[in-house]
Amino acid sequence: MSINTSPGAAGDARTLPTDKTRIVVGVLIFATLTALTARFSFRLPFTPVPITLQVLAVLLAGLVLGARGGAASQLTYLGMILVGLPFTASGLAGPAAFFSPTAGYLLAFVPAAFVVGALARPGWRTALAALAGIAVIYVGGASWLAVWLGGDWTKAWTLGVTPFIAADLAKAVLAVAAAGVVRRVPGGGAR
Repeated sequence: MSINTSPGAAGDARTLPTDKTRIVVGVLIFATLTALTARFSFRLPFTPVPITLQVLAVLLAGLVLGARGGAASQLTYLGMILVGLPFTASGLAGPAAFFSPTAGYLLAFVPAAFVVGALARPGWRTALAALAGIAVIYVGGASWLAVWLGGDWTKAWTLGVTPFIAADLAKAVLAVAAAGVVRRVPGGGAR
């Protein structure tokens, strides 16, 4: 039986803090990126849901950090809002942000990033993972929006999903391309 004691061997105490540090830094970067992309918003006059770049950040978090890291980044983002930082597209902070018409989208970011990270594989399955993440965001967002609209699912879908499909598909394409670039950089991604 041979034990690999070379520097960088799996389980080497010198590599563990670096790996953990990379993961923590990645989580913080993607939480911050999600907060920043909320500021790139465009309001449509007929819906309470704005177009933002947050979907791009959520998809990237899952693709780059993997399931657990991606979900952790979005939990961190939600935690920042909960403690009072105005990091939503509307500028809401604290518990009020989680009772707004867009709260379902915010809460769906966590499972969406997890699903993307869990499903992503090289090739075309990465694109399918991104599409699955968008579907999770739509289901979570439209579900809460339907409650907010008095239970009207048709109206929630019409106001909270349909106007965003083309833009979100473009964000998925960008996320898949960007994640491919990050993975080619030495040490890029948590995978």
